[in-house]
Amino acid sequence: MLGPLTAAWRFRHFITSSVRSEFASRFARSRLGGLWMILNPLAQAITLAFILSTVLVAKLPGIENPYAFALYLMAGTLGWSLFQEIVIRCLSVFIDGANLLKKLVFPRICLPLVVVGVALVGNLLLGAAVLLVFLVLGHVPGPQALWLPLLVLLTTALALGFGLILGVLNVFLRDIGQVVPIVLQFGFWLTPIIYLPEMVPEPYRGWLSMNPMFPVVAAYQRVLVYGAAPDWQALAWVGALAVVLLGLALALFRRASAEMVDLL
Repeated sequence: MLGPLTAAWRFRHFITSSVRSEFASRFARSRLGGLWMILNPLAQAITLAFILSTVLVAKLPGIENPYAFALYLMAGTLGWSLFQEIVIRCLSVFIDGANLLKKLVFPRICLPLVVVGVALVGNLLLGAAVLLVFLVLGHVPGPQALWLPLLVLLTTALALGFGLILGVLNVFLRDIGQVVPIVLQFGFWLTPIIYLPEMVPEPYRGWLSMNPMFPVVAAYQRVLVYGAAPDWQALAWVGALAVVLLGLALALFRRASAEMVDLL
């Protein structure tokens, strides 16, 4: 089980150089460079925030800032965008890297780890932009925001567990690559990012507790908007799920690794 992780550690310089190379190739001849990674999710969040705060005049209980709903939305988007990018990129990482896998000798587990590295750097840039917008809107996150790195780690582990399993299965059954983006679209709207959990009708509110991203997104909103500590009791089962998924993902990857290259 630890074999792929040990191999990845030996090739850590390959992983970091691959992350740098991807950024360099992605933004070659671009004057804004890495800013393009944050402009799209940030523009969507600001647009929705403007509609909610100004057009619909939505209020957030307990927060006096007139743009409180905008803050709530952007905090939730920060967590969701990291999860979504890792899952989507891992979904096709082995298919996209087929030529690389056949031409070079390196641990195959490095490819999803490169995806994680790129996603984390992009999320760091997005987080900096979100905090800047918070300051412009007159909101300064409190000391509870120091829990943010731990939430990022939890989100990354959960996304990598899902993404690696789906990425391996997608090599053998390509329909998965078509279904997962649709499921993630439903997942976005079934996670309280642009609405409050209290807005969900009581008969359906129990379904929220089955969504692992619900307590994660809620934790981002608590530490960044409400200035409260994460609800660790709600996050406990998510952490346990992330560990189980990562274990299953590594076992599945190790078992199917040789066959994947033949199919690719």
